[in-house]
Amino acid sequence: MHDVVISGTGLYQPPHVITNAELVEAFNRYVDLQNEQHAEAIAAGTHQALVHSNVEFIEKASGIKQRYVIEKDGVLDPTRMYPRFQERADDEISLMAEIAVDAARKALAAAGKRPEDVDAVFCSAANMQRAYPAMAVEIQQALGAGGYGFDMNVACSSATFALEQAYNAVRSGASKCVLIVNPEITSAHLEWKDRDCHFIFGDVCTAIVVERADLATAPEQWSILGTKLATQFSNNIRNNFGFMNKAEDSDPDARDKTFRQEGRKVFKEVVPIAAAHIENHLASLHIQPTDVSRYWLHQANLGMNQLVIKKLVGGEAGAEIAPLILDTYANTASAGSVIAFHEHRANLKSGDLGVICSFGAGYSVGSVVVKKR
Repeated sequence: MHDVVISGTGLYQPPHVITNAELVEAFNRYVDLQNEQHAEAIAAGTHQALVHSNVEFIEKASGIKQRYVIEKDGVLDPTRMYPRFQERADDEISLMAEIAVDAARKALAAAGKRPEDVDAVFCSAANMQRAYPAMAVEIQQALGAGGYGFDMNVACSSATFALEQAYNAVRSGASKCVLIVNPEITSAHLEWKDRDCHFIFGDVCTAIVVERADLATAPEQWSILGTKLATQFSNNIRNNFGFMNKAEDSDPDARDKTFRQEGRKVFKEVVPIAAAHIENHLASLHIQPTDVSRYWLHQANLGMNQLVIKKLVGGEAGAEIAPLILDTYANTASAGSVIAFHEHRANLKSGDLGVICSFGAGYSVGSVVVKKR
């Protein structure tokens, strides 16, 4: 068995920002248009009037202040309310592969690796752009990497689940260097017309290089001490869009074909699952939660993260212990905990311990315990 390290991370940041104020303005214009269109039915009591959103509600409910998106005009068009992407020919690189390659090149540069050093590519994200060929194989080809690639999806836990697969592949000797990419084009599966969730997601892509410690040359390396995964079925976060929709003669624009959740149930049920998972994982490695210098948690909800940390360390813990990127990036599905790790680790010293943890639909939870070399 080989010692395994994370030797580089990379981040693709989309070119456009949507502030809460911009989002609310567009949403409220949409609401007014809908209420005007259905005015008679609303007056007759046969149609429910839509309610305005507001900045204060969004920030209190989530802690989100803005989000990055690949395209914003379509999202902010009250007659459309979803992004406007141009379809690409089969001989052009796909959008998801394009942003993954950007993040991957940055991660490889940080690790001091060339694409040809990579012998496996895992594309792990909440949604894939197509059914096949696998996005990972296209990314592999675009980079010039060797070996093999495959896609995997465990919703918001996809990155940590991929980290365990990479860790096991490198530790066993099956691979020397694995590249993980997490392209999250969440703007395409968010229901921007729903007041309860229209503010949640943002677009991004992260990348991680996992390799044998004896082959790593990067100036900064993080030893992987262990990984732990768990799933427990729940319908409280769900998206029914899929290849069988056409055969079922279902409405492609029906509400269940985009992201939906029972937010209060998710909050109540996931927090104890995540906290207990991390605590048990640390205990298996003979580590106390208070011995951990930094927790890079999934970025879905500010209150959720604060409560998870409170359960672990027994009190209030600020951004130094559990850094927040949610306010700037919003929920970026599987990429959130990796963004936090990417942006908030520079001040830690050799020997410091950290936990990368994600949790989400499934329910799924994954944790990776690391130590700075």
